[in-house]
Amino acid sequence: MSKLQAITLSKLKPKEKPYTLADGNGLSLLIKTDGTKLWEFRYTSPSKLKRRKSSLGKFPDVPLALAREKAQNYRELLSQQIDPLDKKQEDKIKLKIDQDGIFEKVVNEWFIKQEKELARSTYTRKVGQFENDVKPFFKGRLISTIKHPEIVKLLEMKAIKAPESASRLFQYLNNLWQFATMKGYCEFNIIANIHKKTILTPPKKKNYPKITDLETLKELIEAIYSYKGNYSTKNALKFVLHLPLRADNLVNLKWEYLDLDNNLLTIPRFMMKAKDENMADYKMPLTPQVIEILKEQRLFATGTFVFKTDGYADVPINAETPNRALERMGFNDELAGRKTRLHGFRGTFRSLADTYQSEHNISYEAKERALDHLPKNAVERAYTHRADYIKELEILMNWWSSYLDKLYIL
Repeated sequence: MSKLQAITLSKLKPKEKPYTLADGNGLSLLIKTDGTKLWEFRYTSPSKLKRRKSSLGKFPDVPLALAREKAQNYRELLSQQIDPLDKKQEDKIKLKIDQDGIFEKVVNEWFIKQEKELARSTYTRKVGQFENDVKPFFKGRLISTIKHPEIVKLLEMKAIKAPESASRLFQYLNNLWQFATMKGYCEFNIIANIHKKTILTPPKKKNYPKITDLETLKELIEAIYSYKGNYSTKNALKFVLHLPLRADNLVNLKWEYLDLDNNLLTIPRFMMKAKDENMADYKMPLTPQVIEILKEQRLFATGTFVFKTDGYADVPINAETPNRALERMGFNDELAGRKTRLHGFRGTFRSLADTYQSEHNISYEAKERALDHLPKNAVERAYTHRADYIKELEILMNWWSSYLDKLYIL
């Protein structure tokens, strides 16, 4: 078939109907009724075994010589049993993956998912660790190009100053690479092939400091009830004495979660540490002592949050504010057994509830529900969290508030 000539292509005129001029070996020029001239390549797909057509661009933007070069590239692919259109689509997908697979982009996309799953304090801490320790290390890199030795070096550097943070970071990176592998940004999870114990010394497990000595606990109660600082800080500490919430749930407590008429606290499941949507919301009875604390707080705090900052802004107090208050009260000496933080109130409650089991006779499951602890076994978790322990919890929490009152009065 005769070849087209570059000198005549610009002179071609449109007709009433579109028409095609062939250059041979699959390449042709389509002249449309509006005068547009399009290069086309027709071939039989080696994979689909049917005729297909691909556009190679518009003339004169794509001159004859370039159109022939593109057609030749297509013929070379066909000689290797590769469909040019399939290859073009694969290249487009690969380019998109490469663009989205930049390490910082992958981390940011992962954190969108993480924000929905984690408690706010955990999410904030994790974001901070990646911003400070990880992103600068792999800035501008494709996640698919990061190798084992680089991960090991990062973890070893972190372990020198903060062994516990390095251990958590290992798990964070493992979760990140699982996500990246699932999304197609890398071929496999390289973290799975790194032996954690070989590169990181297991950190010594350290429990949160808690107060169980009755004389010290009595001093703590008196210090909180006579605290002269911010009213929200004082009432938050009084509240958590009687109802040991996690710090994040305490400071972000909203009035809408409280039913003072029916003496009931209900925190939506998505606000709790365990966010399994199949689990019921966290429900706890409010003792008369807790109701009194809340009614006093209501005189000062209007708006969304129960324990809000000073001023008119509807902003909750920071989780560290009550901890700093405990330090100022003198409860910062761990060696003397006089150190506690917000989380330690949970340990104090549980230890003494176990010690005085005979006084309330409440089940292990109800005590675990009070702290919203999850059974490790998934089947057990499914069954126990369908159970309603509210009657037992009323007995337990009324015993606990009365116990604290006795210590305060004595």
